[in-house]
Amino acid sequence: MPAPIRIVLTEEEDRTLLELRVATSVPQRTRDRAHILRLNAQGWNTPARRRNF
Repeated sequence: MPAPIRIVLTEEEDRTLLELRVATSVPQRTRDRAHILRLNAQGWNTPARRRNF
């Protein structure tokens, strides 16, 4: 299984993503993606799903 991807954000990038997260003028999917990117940069990750074959 590959290692999880971890991103590192600069303060400016983090601020931009925060602004996107609360902006009502962008689609919900974009706001959600901005939130997920910020969580990843803070050390959060999604659990791996098990596949049933």
